[in-house]
Amino acid sequence: MSRFTILLGGDLTVTPRLLEQIAGTHIVAADSGLLHAAPLKVAPELWVGDFDSTEPDWLDSYDGIERIVYPADKDNTDGEIAVGEALKRGATSLVLAGAFGGPRADHAFLHLALAIQLAERGVAALLTSGTQEGSVLPHGRRSFDYAPGTMFSILGFSELRGLTVEGAKWPLDDVVVPFGSSLTISNVVKDGLAVRLREGRALLVATLAAT
Repeated sequence: MSRFTILLGGDLTVTPRLLEQIAGTHIVAADSGLLHAAPLKVAPELWVGDFDSTEPDWLDSYDGIERIVYPADKDNTDGEIAVGEALKRGATSLVLAGAFGGPRADHAFLHLALAIQLAERGVAALLTSGTQEGSVLPHGRRSFDYAPGTMFSILGFSELRGLTVEGAKWPLDDVVVPFGSSLTISNVVKDGLAVRLREGRALLVATLAAT
């Protein structure tokens, strides 16, 4: 298995959990996502994008990193390009660091949708800001290691069928959740969180303590 971390331009809080998740991974920076390299104490092996969000002095400070430069007028975001380059290099799973927050809500949405697309291609992707994590729910059962008291939501990208939530303050048992429903927003882990989904596209997003 070849695991890559993509440094994206959203907010990122460095936590022990995040450092453990990216340890030993290949690092690819997408344009201004390079700003996370120093706090994470990592050295990207590739830096891609149109560099319209890059500070000029970064180009000198990181002149030893391989760069792939794209025109500003292009069909894909720098983040999607970085993911594509990681896949070309054999990535079988990804950590999308900086996938939430930041100045661009449209980019945050793209990262959620991209994670679902990747999962359907057999590539697991963890989205993280350090204080939030997002994971695509497979068809079947999946357990999570979140501590009791952790707030989480299940974001449906379609109608969800056969959704069961165990180990939560508000459990669900084989329910149908219409697309756009708030039923699965703002739940809390009680103990041993596990989710089963029969049909539909969804992500579980958890809010973590910044420690």
